[in-house]
Amino acid sequence: MHNISQRKRTLLKVIVLGDSGVGKTSLINQYVDKKFSQQYKATIGADFVTKEIQVDDKLVTLQIWDTAGQERFHSLGAAFYRGADCCVLVYDINIQKTFDTLNNWHDEFLKQADTNDPEAFPFVLIGNKVDVDGGNSRRVTEKKARNWCASRGNIPYYETSAKEGYNVEEAFFCVAKIAQENEHVQDIFFGGISESVSEAEQQQQPSRCAC
Repeated sequence: MHNISQRKRTLLKVIVLGDSGVGKTSLINQYVDKKFSQQYKATIGADFVTKEIQVDDKLVTLQIWDTAGQERFHSLGAAFYRGADCCVLVYDINIQKTFDTLNNWHDEFLKQADTNDPEAFPFVLIGNKVDVDGGNSRRVTEKKARNWCASRGNIPYYETSAKEGYNVEEAFFCVAKIAQENEHVQDIFFGGISESVSEAEQQQQPSRCAC
């Protein structure tokens, strides 16, 4: 019989934000289920999926929250954003407006999440839909996006295609890595049939993953 009286599990809460139609749900579906649908169905409110992955030598569970891309997303309530370990901002490289609103999403998240150290809170930026029109429809250059990331404390940046699965795995692995460095640790104790969960918050100085 294996001795598993105590085992540490890490649950990482990740919030995905961005304008309607930039591909938030498609990115999540591609990452979790390796599926892409041509049919567009707007997300109502918020919903989450989970995925268990290994980061370094640790098993972590990503709880990825998909949100509706309304301007007034704070109607979801501040409690929804609290406890987040990372925020993923998504825009469409072919639509300038979705890039222009990133400041709003970034600042509003920090206001709602009420984090201890806003300047150190980890974000990842994803520029999605690089597959569209072979890149000819592009409106936001990679340089412009990277400059924005640099001005916001060197946010990691990935360009992806949810449709083709390009760079999606890599982007979310980075999310998991920096979320883990900012984690709220949950210790789960396994004792026979009963299971008790205790939460201990652990504040660490987040470091950036290479991208």
